[in-house]
Amino acid sequence: MADRAIHLADEAAMLDLGQRLAGQARIGDVIALYGGLGAGKTTLARGILEALGLEGEAPSPSFAIVQPYDVPEVRLPVAHVDLYRLDDAREADELALGDYLMDSLLIIEWPDRLGDALWPHALGLTIAFDSDGGRRLTADVPDAWTERWSQL
Repeated sequence: MADRAIHLADEAAMLDLGQRLAGQARIGDVIALYGGLGAGKTTLARGILEALGLEGEAPSPSFAIVQPYDVPEVRLPVAHVDLYRLDDAREADELALGDYLMDSLLIIEWPDRLGDALWPHALGLTIAFDSDGGRRLTADVPDAWTERWSQL
């Protein structure tokens, strides 16, 4: 895996990156979004969903935990997952997230709540606050994403 860093000046830049990611995403992919509260994880997910054709607002799945989107609402089925409320990695087993990989893109906020159960082919994106008010995104790019990441 290789690490890559990007500076995102504002929300528009975060949405733009999400839109570019959507152009490279495939069924069976996992995009794992790390970062503190308010870092921009949901904004990035919204950019992906918007580019996949979602009209209207994509709610944060904080309370639902899993928010599925299906064709024709989006051109590629997506399961948007927010694990913030999980107290233990074993609780994630009940969500059967692996089942989504057969026919969906899986976007996971707070993937650290899975413990060490994250798939090795997951694109890991860590979003941190930058001193200028923007964000610094560090990507942990697995082999499955190497070529696609270079095209962003």
